[in-house]
Amino acid sequence: MQIQDLPYPDPGVPDARSGPRFLWWLWRNQLGGQLKSLAWGLLHFVSVSALPFCVGLAVQAVVDRSGTRLALTGCLMLLCGTGIAVGDTFLHRAAVTNWITAAARIQQLLARKAAQLGSALTRRVAAGEVVAVSTGDVEKVGWFVEAVSRFTAAALTVVVVCVGLLLYQPALGVVVAVGLPVVALSVLPLLPRATRRADVQREKAGRATELASDTVAGLRVLRGIGGEELFLDRYRRASQEVRHAAVRSARMWSLISAVQVLLPGLLLIAVVWHGIHLARQGRITVGELVTVYSAVMVLNYPLRHFEEIAMAYSFSRPSAKRAARVLSLERATATDGIREAEVPTGDLYDPDTGLLAPAGRLTAVVCGDPDAAGRLAERLGGHPAEPGRPVQLGGVALDELPLDSARTAVLVQDKDPVLLSGTLRELLDVPASGAVHAEDALAAAQCDDVLDALVQGSLGAADPMDARITERGRSLSGGQRQRLALARSLVTDPEVLVLDEPTSAVDSHTEARIADGLRRLRSGRTTVVFTSSPLLLDRADRVALVHEGEVVAVGGHRELVDSEPRYRAVVTRQTDAELAAADEGGLLKALQELEEIEESA
Repeated sequence: MQIQDLPYPDPGVPDARSGPRFLWWLWRNQLGGQLKSLAWGLLHFVSVSALPFCVGLAVQAVVDRSGTRLALTGCLMLLCGTGIAVGDTFLHRAAVTNWITAAARIQQLLARKAAQLGSALTRRVAAGEVVAVSTGDVEKVGWFVEAVSRFTAAALTVVVVCVGLLLYQPALGVVVAVGLPVVALSVLPLLPRATRRADVQREKAGRATELASDTVAGLRVLRGIGGEELFLDRYRRASQEVRHAAVRSARMWSLISAVQVLLPGLLLIAVVWHGIHLARQGRITVGELVTVYSAVMVLNYPLRHFEEIAMAYSFSRPSAKRAARVLSLERATATDGIREAEVPTGDLYDPDTGLLAPAGRLTAVVCGDPDAAGRLAERLGGHPAEPGRPVQLGGVALDELPLDSARTAVLVQDKDPVLLSGTLRELLDVPASGAVHAEDALAAAQCDDVLDALVQGSLGAADPMDARITERGRSLSGGQRQRLALARSLVTDPEVLVLDEPTSAVDSHTEARIADGLRRLRSGRTTVVFTSSPLLLDRADRVALVHEGEVVAVGGHRELVDSEPRYRAVVTRQTDAELAAADEGGLLKALQELEEIEESA
């Protein structure tokens, strides 16, 4: 896979049982790129390590006054230089390709998982953790994946050089062969503590990211209540905790780096000291001493990759663990693919609550608990927060349908819909049946003033469809964002449209017009609206009251207002005392009517 070929047609099915298993799965799925990086790495490192032998041969040729050997050595050095340049260039190219393609694969997997889980994702995993996984964690995992091949090439080069020194000069080669493993493995006792400190740093950074995202999302509300400084102080404290954790982690890694500098230096001193004694005794030549000395000095370069792979694994392991945790999440009931990809039609029925939405009708649902209403809305869309009996559409369980078919059949718009940045035309460019035009959807959602606001806020946009929407529609009011989201849902024109409080942020006059437009545009289609607004309830074909997880009353709005106290309490916002007074008044009126009947008789 090359960078220009991204994205992957299919990123695959990850092994998300643990962080190390996920890293191993990534490495196996990029085996071709890893082998390329290994080959170029071997060419580069071996060429670098061969230079000391060339230098030793050149020194000995000068000592022996052999011009032929000196010229041959010069050709060998030129060949090594070419190998270094070519190997380094293509090693860097292959390594960066491995890094980017690994990161892209993870991001595609995360995007696919987010699309599968929908809003259930942020209920199971904190939003800040999702952001951290899709940004910083992806980079760290990609770093480890690309560093593995370079480390392997460096380790093989160290082995080759040790064997070469043993064959070239056994007396000094033994010292190098014994000392190099000690140098390479000396940092292992320090790695567990460094890893723990890195984990603490990442955990604190994740909490700070979550706090920052929550603060930014609620900035308008915080300004309204004067709570900016309170939350800024909290973020400052969280940032300081991250800084302290980062300093403690950096201290450990600086100690590891110091060990990696100190021990090779001591090995070099030992080789030189022993080599001088051997040269004085006449057991080795000056050229051989220079060769071994240069080889040990140059080996510091591949040995650095031992430190890098230790750092890459220490930082990527917790990142891979978090990514694996997100990727291991599944829908509450996952039996996709049992049926063909047809979109069923008919009544929408939830056996757990007893809620029935007849096909082609506008059904309103009243629920006293807003959170319970949101969970039920998501359940109707095939995304239950917890396992239960599956919702059925036309007698077909939604969780027996492929995910694409289920989402084509039922669309759920939650109470806080998200508007993506871009033009209005791009916002409304969604998978749709084609039966509803954007102009009709905007008119039904009463978006005339929204279009004017977008044109005024976008310089040079004569056509409202080309006007730009800022990130999450922050330049618009809550009611304007709500109406644009409603228009987007109407354009989609699904078989079943579920709306959770679609008019909670608009005034009553606009709400009445939206109710008429919604009923007109969705005529003949199944629509379920979660609301407590009398204006919407009065225009519904059927109203269901959900109390403590069950449908307890069904009928028309006015009928339920007169006959069901619990319904009347939710819709009219009456207190218990007011309900008691109303019941007492109704009883007195009934007694008076009974007395009048008796007197007339």
